[in-house]
Amino acid sequence: MINKTAKNSKRLRRAERVRYKLRQTSDRPRLVFNKTNRYLTAQIIDDAKGVTLVYATTLEKDFPKHENSKKSKAAATELGKVVADKAKKAGVSQVVLDRSGMVYHGRIAAFADSAREGGLEF
Repeated sequence: MINKTAKNSKRLRRAERVRYKLRQTSDRPRLVFNKTNRYLTAQIIDDAKGVTLVYATTLEKDFPKHENSKKSKAAATELGKVVADKAKKAGVSQVVLDRSGMVYHGRIAAFADSAREGGLEF
């Protein structure tokens, strides 16, 4: 059985490797998705300027309520819609998805699909 700290350190190594490549090759801002034990967060970061352009989380008070939880697949779908709407208002239409070293599956895939439907290109 893999130790949890070893598993997390491997994920962080993958995340750093991917982020390095994204910073080198892309002039688009990064759409970063992060999941914790309780909430989901997403932000659009401009690496050239070092600023966060858009930020959204399931912890916000105006986030739509879900019957399951604030970290479910349905919540990820809603978060993708919210991020896409905020990005439109900020004038961002093209981004690069940074999945933070996690597998493109489940909540991350649901988030990305709803963000694409909302108008973001990546």
